Amino acid sequence: MANGGSPGKPSAMQKIRSGTLAALLLGSILTPAAGIAAPADSSAIATAALKDDVAYDFTEGLTTEVGPRPAGTPQEARARDWAVAKLKALGFSNVRAEPYTMPVWVRGKDEARIIAPFPQNLTLAALGNSGSTPEAGIDGEVAYFPTIADLEAAPDSSVKGKIVFVSHGMTATQDGSSYGYYGAARRQGPSIASKKGAIAIIIRSIGTDHHRVPHTGVQMWADGVKPIPAAALTVPDAEQLARVVSRGKPVTMHLTLTSKMLKDQPSGNVIGEIPGSDPKAGIVVAACHLDSWDQGTGAIDDATGCAIAASSALQVAKAGQPRRTIRVLMAGAEEVGGDGARAYYKAHGKEPHALAIESDFGADRIWRVDFKLPQGHEALADRVKQALAPLGVGAGRQEAGGGADIAPLVKAGVPVIDLQQDGTRYFDLHHTPDDTLDKVDPGQLSQNVAAWAVTLNLVANAPETLNVN
Repeated sequence: MANGGSPGKPSAMQKIRSGTLAALLLGSILTPAAGIAAPADSSAIATAALKDDVAYDFTEGLTTEVGPRPAGTPQEARARDWAVAKLKALGFSNVRAEPYTMPVWVRGKDEARIIAPFPQNLTLAALGNSGSTPEAGIDGEVAYFPTIADLEAAPDSSVKGKIVFVSHGMTATQDGSSYGYYGAARRQGPSIASKKGAIAIIIRSIGTDHHRVPHTGVQMWADGVKPIPAAALTVPDAEQLARVVSRGKPVTMHLTLTSKMLKDQPSGNVIGEIPGSDPKAGIVVAACHLDSWDQGTGAIDDATGCAIAASSALQVAKAGQPRRTIRVLMAGAEEVGGDGARAYYKAHGKEPHALAIESDFGADRIWRVDFKLPQGHEALADRVKQALAPLGVGAGRQEAGGGADIAPLVKAGVPVIDLQQDGTRYFDLHHTPDDTLDKVDPGQLSQNVAAWAVTLNLVANAPETLNVN
């Protein structure tokens, strides 16, 4: 049970938080800030969305009835079936799964221990696409580098034949911007180490917690690079290993990472629509991803994203048929390289898309909105800003960029709006066994739904021309 509540339902404390937040937000909606004239229907939509229980029910159901769902696995197939049935039950139109195939990396045994000078076990998780050790594992001397830049600058002779260890500690930020810099240790580190002749690489988890849970995540091998075993230590274990290295004695490790690659495994996207009244006005894509890593149940990454997209689209439909079709896209494969987004674009890229929006950064409150709209559409952006202000959402100054599930659409020039969630604690949980339902705050989840519903309603009914063919 989570926080003293019953399984599958918000606890009493969660309900108090949810109710308190809703009351505060409703008060601000009903009494807009001075100088802000929100569209008349935005207040009603936000009020209804703040009472939404569809999003939590969706998240609870997916994480409970399916659980972990790595892309291209039987668990992800179960998630597709579950999502199709759920969207149909919720009343979406044109619900279907759109299949494709993809290569799939499968985790095996993940074990590590220090052999000398101070024998002890370490806790770690293989990174996606990691190479494999023999079943018996490998032994090697540790070559320590405080940062990824230090590894890049090191002569090959200091790396060849060794197990590389990169301790590249990430810091928490509200917008998650540190992920780009620190994440290089995971994304590029294995290829750099392999090119220099390392027999394996371990990195400090790309996370901001200090729990003994490792953060996995995908890395892609550079062209022509031989895959080597690659894994992430928990933050406490990485700090422990750094202290062992600091004693000045040679450090040797035993590492066992067994995994395998499977070709042409079935995956697929799930789509459901709220049909618009004007087919020529284009499609608004509300995107998320169904797949998750194997360690947790994928609650914040990205069950809540799919819950937000679906429930906010329903809130728009309750207010009346929108001008534009709202298409909820639940990509079947995001975590391992964006196969779902590419499959969607291949199937639908020539259709007129008015806008794309994505939820894939947890479910803590939305605090900022960013835009990338065609020139001359400042009025639409202003209407969205005004409608979001009573929900505590400020206007950002950065250009919206979307996320992995809509990346091909954005690259093709489709307009995009980013509703930025508070990421202060996101990387405490990201890609770990701790990504579970109890980490979802129902009140903040409802604020996400309200912000999304208001935005979708304004965009789907905007008189402006937004189509991109």
